[in-house]
Amino acid sequence: MASGLGVALFSSAVFGLSGSFAKSLLETGWSPGAAVTARLTGAALILAVPAVAALRGRWHQLRENWLTIVLFGLIGVAACQLFYFNAVARLSVGVALLLEYLAPVIIVLWLWAASRRRPRVLTAGGTLLSLAGLVLVLDLTGAVKVDFVGVLWGIAAAVCLAIYFFITARENDTLPPLVLASGGLLVGAAVMWLAAATGLLPMSFSAADTTLGPWTTPWWVPLAGLVVLATVLAYVSGVMAARSLGSKVASFVSLTEVLFAVVWAWLLLGELPGAIQLLGGVLIVGGVILVRLDELRAAAATPSGHGARMPVSPLEHANDVEPVP
Repeated sequence: MASGLGVALFSSAVFGLSGSFAKSLLETGWSPGAAVTARLTGAALILAVPAVAALRGRWHQLRENWLTIVLFGLIGVAACQLFYFNAVARLSVGVALLLEYLAPVIIVLWLWAASRRRPRVLTAGGTLLSLAGLVLVLDLTGAVKVDFVGVLWGIAAAVCLAIYFFITARENDTLPPLVLASGGLLVGAAVMWLAAATGLLPMSFSAADTTLGPWTTPWWVPLAGLVVLATVLAYVSGVMAARSLGSKVASFVSLTEVLFAVVWAWLLLGELPGAIQLLGGVLIVGGVILVRLDELRAAAATPSGHGARMPVSPLEHANDVEPVP
């Protein structure tokens, strides 16, 4: 379990790099759609080679799990990012990101509705504590533009992110995480190119040099970091972490991505985080710990009667949750 938590934190750390790498490209004239499309396409091509090797002689795994792969790529990869960028077009980045990271709350509410059992005290407390920390990390101060349509796009991104965690947390001995990540990125890239071809997604590229920290680098340096670190390693480790920890806990650990993103922005873009953001990071970690402790307490339910364990709802174990169709 400790190793699963470590993998989840690593996944959040490399996912957090995407904002800094992408911003350095956007500042030179790249459109958000172009950056996302290049990110998914490059990652899909890189992962295709080891994924094919992993499937050698076992191509039936694709036939048996094609729906999971399509849902992962369509909803968890392409739609989530596309909806988020639509929200950013109408809202501030902070508000859009906060709306997207309502996903853990959606997961808790979904498990509550599905099991008809209210969340335990520690889970509820961890939910509120993590959300409070997220607000502090984003440091939403001053006038904030609120657009109803933009809010709907942000909530749609949150739903997609929640479904992503349900899909990746599913116990599946026949579909390796590498194959799921590769197939999902390939589907996501195809959807993004289709959206660009239909004019839904504006595309503009630039070959101008970029700035990362004290260095001036060619455009392909941040793009390579965006593809290899913030996508290939991030998605593969994210799938592995979700299968180890379950959808609920993995989604809460993913909140640390915001904290990592702030740190990377400080190191690579010179955006120094304030004390209130550091405090928010502490609250996020504290919320994750509360949810994790709640899971461990449920797993270690005390025996009742003559040594028999008390009955536990299947949804007490987040790994038992089936993906949302």
